[in-house]
Amino acid sequence: QVQLVESGGGLAQAGGSLRLSCAASGSIHSINGMGWYRQAPGRQRELVAAISTGGNTKYAESVKDRFTVSRDNGKSTVYLQMDRLKPEDTAVYYCAASPAPLLGVLQSWGQGTQVTVSS
Repeated sequence: QVQLVESGGGLAQAGGSLRLSCAASGSIHSINGMGWYRQAPGRQRELVAAISTGGNTKYAESVKDRFTVSRDNGKSTVYLQMDRLKPEDTAVYYCAASPAPLLGVLQSWGQGTQVTVSS
């Protein structure tokens, strides 16, 4: 099993920045893709960004050019740098890890961290 622990959520003003981190432990040898999903109240969970072991990335259209996903394979840690935040980015952000390169299969989940963006 893979355990994921997130940190770095909180409150930011519109136009500001936040950085999320997620450290994996346990069966890390099974991990290829890591990344982030988010879920706002009353909405479905959606993929925000994913990154493979080799560095290939995928982003939701709504965050392209504002968010950057990166990872440190040696530390089994994935990051999400969020810039030019908007109120609509407010959600609980969940870290995910998967044997698939860009997530979507047999995923492990973190506990979630709240991100709130005020206007």
